[in-house]
Formats: sequence, C-alpha cells, structure tokens
Amino acid sequence: MTPQELKNSILQLAIQGKLVPQRAEEGSAEELYKQIKAEKKKLIKEKKIKKEKPLPEITDDEKPFEIPETWKWVRLGNYCIDIFSGKSPIYSKTETNYKVIGQAANQENGLDFSQLKYTVKEFWDSMEKRYFLQENDILLNTLGNGTLGRLGIIQQLNTPLLTDGHLFIFRCSAITLSKFCYYFLQWRKKFIEKNANGSTNQIFLSLRNTISWLIPLPPLAEQKRIIAKIEELLPYVEQYEKAYNELQELDKRFPGDLQKSILQLAIQGRLVPQRAEEGNAEELYEQIQAEKKKLIKEKKIKKEKPLPEITDDEKPFDIPETWKWVRLGDVTILNPKNNLDDNLKTAFIPMALISDGYLSKHTSEIRRWSDIKKGFTHFANDDIGVAKITPCFQNKKSVIFSNLENGYGAGTTELSIIRVIHNLLLQKFVLWFVKTEYFIKNGVKSFTGTAGQQRIHKDFLKNCLLPLPPLAEQKRIVAKIEELLPLCDKLKN
Repeated sequence: MTPQELKNSILQLAIQGKLVPQRAEEGSAEELYKQIKAEKKKLIKEKKIKKEKPLPEITDDEKPFEIPETWKWVRLGNYCIDIFSGKSPIYSKTETNYKVIGQAANQENGLDFSQLKYTVKEFWDSMEKRYFLQENDILLNTLGNGTLGRLGIIQQLNTPLLTDGHLFIFRCSAITLSKFCYYFLQWRKKFIEKNANGSTNQIFLSLRNTISWLIPLPPLAEQKRIIAKIEELLPYVEQYEKAYNELQELDKRFPGDLQKSILQLAIQGRLVPQRAEEGNAEELYEQIQAEKKKLIKEKKIKKEKPLPEITDDEKPFDIPETWKWVRLGDVTILNPKNNLDDNLKTAFIPMALISDGYLSKHTSEIRRWSDIKKGFTHFANDDIGVAKITPCFQNKKSVIFSNLENGYGAGTTELSIIRVIHNLLLQKFVLWFVKTEYFIKNGVKSFTGTAGQQRIHKDFLKNCLLPLPPLAEQKRIVAKIEELLPLCDKLKN
C-alpha cells in the first residue's frame, strides 16, 4: 500500500463515519444544518454574502455511500457559508502592497509566498470584502492538467490577500467545518478531476457544478473527534511515507548497487575461491614481461620508459597472496596503431555505436582504411575500447571489439585502446575491471580539461593499478560475473 493509498483509506473511513463511533448525546446533523442555514440567512440580510438560487433536493440515486443515521447528506453550497471564485486581477509590473495569489502559490502544506503576484490599487479598492481571504478558507485549484484539484487551507494569515480567477474559495462558519470539508475534498480528488470540463489541453471546474457536489454532514462534536483522529494518524502516515520512499529508492538502486558490489568483490579476489594449483600472478606477470620484450625486439611495439614501482601507500585494498598489484601499462599495450593496405575495408565506430553500462556491444560502419587511418583511434578484434571523455567515461562506455570488418577498425578519438598480449591476460577480465567503480572513480579524479570537455589524464591508463589474478582464476571470475550480472538485470524488471 502506497502512502497516498493509506491516507485515502483513513480519510475514507472518516468520511463514511467509520473512524470514530457515533454518540447519541452529540445530537444530529439536522440540528447543525439548521444552524448553518440560519447563519447564511443572517449574512445575506446583512449583505455580507450574496443570495443564491436554491439547490436541488438530493435524491437517493445521488448518494455515493451509506452514512450513519445521525449524519445528513447536503450539497457543498449549503454546507459552506460561501463558495465563490476569485476575480482576474489587473496585475502590476512592479511589487506593490496589494498581494494576489494564484494556483502556483496554493500548496497543500500552506501558501508559497515565493509565487506571490501583485495588483494595482484601483483593482484592490474595487474588490468587495468577501473576496479577501480569511483564516480557515479552503482553496481549490480549478484549471489545468497539472494542478487542478490541488487543495490548500489558510491556517494563518498575516497579510491581506486576494486570489486570481483560477481558485475557488470555500468559506465555512467554523474551523471544524472547514477542516472536515478540506479532508473530504482531499479524499474526493479523483472525483474532482473527473468532474472537470474542457479539452485535454485545458480542463477546468465549473463553480455552478461544484456547489452542487454532495458532502456528508456529521454533528459538529463528531466532526471535531473525526478531525482529531485524522490529525493523530497523519503523522504516522508521514513516517510511513518517509520509510516507503526510502525503501522505493533502495529497491530502485539495489540492482545497480549489487552489480557494482559484484565487480568490486571480483577485483578484490572475493568472488571465487583461490586454488593453489592455478599458480600465482607473479609467474603470469613474468610471462607477460617476456612477451613484451620479444615484441619490442621484433619492433612490433615501442620500448617505453619503465613505470614507477608500486608503493604500499598506493594500494587501495588488500588482494589474495596469489595475486599481484601491477600497472595497467606494464601488462598491456595501450593505443596501438594499425598498419594496413589503404584499400582494405575496415570497421568505423563512432561513440554513438558503443553501448554503455554493463554491456559489451557495438555496431559499425564500413569504410576504406585510407579514409579513416588518420585522425581517428585505431583498434583490432579483441582490443578493449574505453571512452575517455565525460559523461561517456562515467557511463561505462567500454567494449571488447569483435567481428570487425577484416579484423580491424578505427573510430572516435575519444576512445582509449587496451590490447592484451598473446591472451596472457583475459580481455573480459580487463573489460569488467574498467567497468568497476574503483576504476571509474580514479579516472574521474584524474580528469583534465574544461567543464563538459573533461577527459581522463593521458597517463591515467598506463599508471592505473590493476589487481592481477592467475589466468585460470581470471576465467573463473569472469564466468561468475557473467552468471550473476544477468540476475541483477532481472531485479530491475
């Protein structure tokens, strides 16, 4: 049950006479109704309110539900001392002492004076006294799809105020009657919306119809007890709403948070158990270094300056003893270049063709290599592409390239490319690593450039710390990630 449904249930019980018991000594609504009529007659005689046409008798077919015997069905026009619409003011272009509120200022938790408008002295002076708001007046928005039916009640009034023509004012003879009417109209919000006229673009309420709406009238003493019980319960509804919203937000975040947690556990060595027979990452690291030396000797890659040793202070978290902290640039080839025939058909991939989030998908266009070899980022099948510009970087636009035309491609300059060496490092392990919050947060910390054009630092990737597991464990980690992440996606539905 939503908080609004809970509130509506309480109001429904109240309006149907089921929230508090009836008491014979409190009299009947008929007596109260006669008092209201007498007061209206007196105010009409004093010319404080206008005399209106008698409202039609209430038929049994109109009554929407049963009410206690001591209650009485009446029309709103007879329940209230006065119901009227505000007048359309002549607005002042500058701030004056003559204040007007409209629909935007009418809020359920009180008037929003930041939405105040101003009129001119001539209009202000021309208005009858009845049009100036009084404490306990009920305000109803009468126009528009967004705010029609919104209700407010004037709890305290420290300044004279008029309303514009898009508000109805319900004025009762006592605060108790006002509050009961206010809660009744809150409960009937859907009824109010259904009774609007006009097109889908501009709907409005008719005052003539509104004064004919039915409202149940309890004895005044019972109304006081009903209002007291409602106002005793509403703080609990507010507490429930807060807890409900927090739970909704948690439910909304949970699948994404779980995905982040799975990847974090994976790179900390806590997603799958370690196995002694799979060796250790030190051996794997030495194999990778040997292969890099061989490629340098064969002039397939360039020799680079040694990267700095990793200090204990740099290590962000503990990893298993069989793992090793390495720099990404030490165990991969970054931003390699393709040397291809100009006429070769290859893939062309702009950023828009790369999926974000926890996917590894892309599509591509076909271009001749001569058309894209300059001014674009080079890559090949099995290379890992990582967006380096905001917000694509934070959105995890990263992918393993596959099924490229003739095995090669080029694309947006906003990509950094990571190439593993002779499958000594699992591409998918690296891909999941660059989708971790650990990687993203550190990349953001390295950002350079102006707002909207920020990118990871040019040295971020090569210096980035990678927790390196043995190759066999990398495979088990990837298998477990790919088993669990689809389950997280199902939680979103």
